[in-house]
Amino acid sequence: MVEVTLGNTGITVNKNGFGALPVQRVTKDAGVALIRKAYENGINFFDTARFYTDSEEKVGEALKAVRDHVYIATKTGALTAEDFWKDLETSLELLQTDHIDIYQFHNPPFCPKPGDGSGLYEAMLEAKAQGKIRHIGITNHRLAVAQEAIDSGLYETLQFPFCYLATEKDLQLVDNCKKAGMGFIAMKALSGGLINNSAAAYAFLAQYDHVLPIWGVQRERELDEFLSYIDNPPVMNAELSQVIEHDRKELLGDFCRGCGYCMPCPVGIEINNCARMSLMLRRAPSDSWLTPEVQEKMRKIEDCLHCNKCASKCPYGLDTPALLAKNYEDYKAVLAGTVSVK
Repeated sequence: MVEVTLGNTGITVNKNGFGALPVQRVTKDAGVALIRKAYENGINFFDTARFYTDSEEKVGEALKAVRDHVYIATKTGALTAEDFWKDLETSLELLQTDHIDIYQFHNPPFCPKPGDGSGLYEAMLEAKAQGKIRHIGITNHRLAVAQEAIDSGLYETLQFPFCYLATEKDLQLVDNCKKAGMGFIAMKALSGGLINNSAAAYAFLAQYDHVLPIWGVQRERELDEFLSYIDNPPVMNAELSQVIEHDRKELLGDFCRGCGYCMPCPVGIEINNCARMSLMLRRAPSDSWLTPEVQEKMRKIEDCLHCNKCASKCPYGLDTPALLAKNYEDYKAVLAGTVSVK
């Protein structure tokens, strides 16, 4: 079994972390069963967030009897101290615990620091002094904010997108985190579903002994796949290297990661799915993306106001309206049969 220690926190866990965002999409019983199965088979790190609707409730119910044997991380999207305390108390109640192992600022547009006027970091310190949290973390999708968090020396962990589609700047960030003694939690290790070879994804991340991937799990078969890696972890070989090389050629560049920080759209376009539809058609079973419901969602692109609100919020600097238009034209061609995705 491969383990990873999160920087100077002293937290040592199985290299498979459980990302609990997707369990909000299943019933409570199904979500609880998945989380319990994960624990019973060796996973001991669980990441959730106040923003993930009922995810915290499911995590709390599943792990309340084994709380002392697991590490739980959650997040607050609060931008004021008042909302910070509301989120923290709600999370503690739903998670059925008296403390959170890693409490993270959830993708803030700036790096909270003492004296910045928001009161957020001061609240975090007070919560730690009260024993309600054990370690202070931050998540982000913006390289500049993430690097500022590392340079500040104020944070014990950083959660950031990291997979084998990483850029040189991403790789440098991971290295900087290690040098600073910070734990690195890798979100979107499957790039929001665009990476469809989990063995290759695992083998890539296994090369970084300080990185903890959290896999988003919604279905039991997905969980079983990652559980199999506990006793038989994939290692980089010629076959997996070839998969990675192929995917990097196909996916690197201006593609939507599906993070959703461009949302909501003023005319109701589901940007985080519509702006990457071309890739999903080619990398996932196409029938699920060609239903009348999805067709209607894609038609909403015709209502785009070109207000550029989505582009201004994109942490990757994408020209989102242009990307939407390009994906819509490709989608219509697939529907018309002039382009094949088989």
